[in-house]
Amino acid sequence: MPDELVVEGDGFQWDCSKRTRIMGVLNVTPDSFYDGGRYWDPYTAVRHGQRLAEEGADIIDVGGESTRPGAEPVELEEELRRVVPVIERLKDRTGQPVSIDTRKAEVARRAICAGARMVNDVSGMTADPEMVGTIASAGVPVVIMHTAGNPSDMQRNPGYRDTVGEVIDWLGARIEHAVAHGIRRSRIIIDPGIGFGKRLSDNLLLIQSLASFQKLNCPILVGPSRKSFIGSVLDAEKVDRLEGTAAAVALSVANGASIIRVHDVMEMRRVVRMADAICRARQE
Repeated sequence: MPDELVVEGDGFQWDCSKRTRIMGVLNVTPDSFYDGGRYWDPYTAVRHGQRLAEEGADIIDVGGESTRPGAEPVELEEELRRVVPVIERLKDRTGQPVSIDTRKAEVARRAICAGARMVNDVSGMTADPEMVGTIASAGVPVVIMHTAGNPSDMQRNPGYRDTVGEVIDWLGARIEHAVAHGIRRSRIIIDPGIGFGKRLSDNLLLIQSLASFQKLNCPILVGPSRKSFIGSVLDAEKVDRLEGTAAAVALSVANGASIIRVHDVMEMRRVVRMADAICRARQE
């Protein structure tokens, strides 16, 4: 399990040796792969964010641009219109920090001004060259995720000779880039990018091999929630992937994940608590 890894944020500090944290997904989009359109208006989105916190989420991840396979980019002003009002209303209503899920530096900046205390960038800060400076200046934690290509084309023909090694090397280079530009290592979280430019076998191998990522000395976030690799294994539609998600979450915890990003917070909180209890048990 992770040892002596701490995430430092504004008003919160997570000791990753104590327990696995839960990031609750809040998509303010019409087209996200699982919950697109459910929380489209700010009032409904804020209520759902409060519910996620009540169910045990340690942080609420607000996103205004779908990054599902095949998704097209959203214009800056439209993404801002979707996320900023939700973050402004959520920041003081849940008791938990809010994260902004975006690839755009200006969205990150405006979201931080509105109250967000973490940035989750699925491009690993490659989509917008100003992102690294924005995060360094703001002094907030960042999730650096591995991806191959853009959401619109990432699943067309992904391929790796050494999936785990290539993803580790890519993340290592992005960590060094972040540190060189002023982001503290204690504010960096890494994500192997399950479902982002990956084949079924890649996704399974990455979860199986999470312990290998600990050499990067950063907390590991994993987001398997209801994704298509689960559907491929179980021959199940999105609405029938809860048990598959639970299995992926439990094994991610067992293999070294520090943070789990999920839609179903109440159910996965229980899975994480049980997995933590087993993995962290000591002889009395």
